[in-house]
Amino acid sequence: MWSFDTDPERVAAIDDTGARITRGEIAGLADAVRGAVPSRQLVFCLSSNTLGALAGYAAFLENRIVPLLVSSGLDQALLGRLAEAYRPALLWAPQALVAALGEAAHVVGPPILSEHGHALLRTRYEPVPLHDELALLLSTSGSTGSPHFVRQSYENLAANAASIVEYLDIGADERPITTLPMEYSYGLSIINAHLGAGATVLVTARSLVEKEFWSFFKRERATSFGGVPYTYAMLKRLRFAGMDLPSLKTMTQAGGRLSPELHREFAEHARATGRRFFVMYGQTEATARMSYLPPERSLEKCGSIGIAIPGGDFSVIDGQGNPITQPEVTGELVYRGPNVTLGYADSGDDLGKGDENGHALVTGDMARRDADGYYYIVGRKKRFIKVFGNRVNLDEVEQLIQSAFPGPDCACVGRDDQIVIFIVDDHAASDVRRFIAGKTGLHPTAFLVTTITAIPKNSAGKTLYAQLETSLGGP
Repeated sequence: MWSFDTDPERVAAIDDTGARITRGEIAGLADAVRGAVPSRQLVFCLSSNTLGALAGYAAFLENRIVPLLVSSGLDQALLGRLAEAYRPALLWAPQALVAALGEAAHVVGPPILSEHGHALLRTRYEPVPLHDELALLLSTSGSTGSPHFVRQSYENLAANAASIVEYLDIGADERPITTLPMEYSYGLSIINAHLGAGATVLVTARSLVEKEFWSFFKRERATSFGGVPYTYAMLKRLRFAGMDLPSLKTMTQAGGRLSPELHREFAEHARATGRRFFVMYGQTEATARMSYLPPERSLEKCGSIGIAIPGGDFSVIDGQGNPITQPEVTGELVYRGPNVTLGYADSGDDLGKGDENGHALVTGDMARRDADGYYYIVGRKKRFIKVFGNRVNLDEVEQLIQSAFPGPDCACVGRDDQIVIFIVDDHAASDVRRFIAGKTGLHPTAFLVTTITAIPKNSAGKTLYAQLETSLGGP
């Protein structure tokens, strides 16, 4: 995918300790892997934002060895269950974890290969059959240990990376800094696109709230970063607009709908400082990206996900699957493009399957298209419920509360005839209930406000609604 043996002296990645790895060194690791693993196999990559994790992932793809990416911080009992489900023949893990992995991942024997602080280990499992086009397995559920993974092909990865390079105009002089986990599809797509363009990735596991992150950012002259809505809410609290970051040129956002207030605030900041702010939309099932909003229209089309990426196409369908051709009519969003993935897997038995989607993805998101062809997400199809006969969009309820009460974090779940609002502020609970009842015109009994210490989120900052729904109990 990346031709690491060309321009081998060019630095591919730098970490926050000052260590660096060249394209030639990644090519050398790929050669070493080829010698150690002569056949195509499945490898569990215990991932983190480190040079070793990045280099190993790239080396496996270069050899058509299929990586399944999972956080290196995953609970060992969950890792063991994943290993039983998928039966990986190989494991790529930080050296510091090797001693503890024997029983959890069924490791046998000493490391086959050790480089860049990581080791390649053999497990007791025999290689499982792999479809010729299967390139990568990514989770849709964060660090939960769920066996549900998306099967991505070599075509998917190449097409999505090429389209990102095109619409973001990424060159070899770019220096993106990691703000998202490598095993998260959006975070990985940033790495894929920039490695493809010959850029230098600045790798760190530091959080935005740590001064070391910003020291690294300034020292290595980061030119761009990506973030989910939670990232941008945090940046606002950190008073990002007042930071002196002369090297920064581009900011990107995906991983969920950004509130109109934050969208406008960061778009205005970008315009005032001569930077570019891209709002985007994607899903792991489409290899991360499906749309982008050109930055020159970011204020005019505030709240929009923009237009389809190069090579892709959107349509909106009604409840019977018929295309909706007139503007400003809500329907389910459908995407078509070469980056639509092969399908899902829940165990090693599914890895021999081919393409089950035919390059088409029914997204599960409800959307509308304006007269200029720009798309707006209204909410998730499954996040609509009936309350006293009224169809209510839980995402819109959440956005109304967040706009009126910008301090405390909140999340909404529910069943027909009741919406449960979880909020991290006991003092605001009664005010929230009165406010949302008045805004929606529904009787206050439709809303139950529950105070919790923190809204559960995955490693990428996405709300874990399933956990909240489970806490409700009942059928």
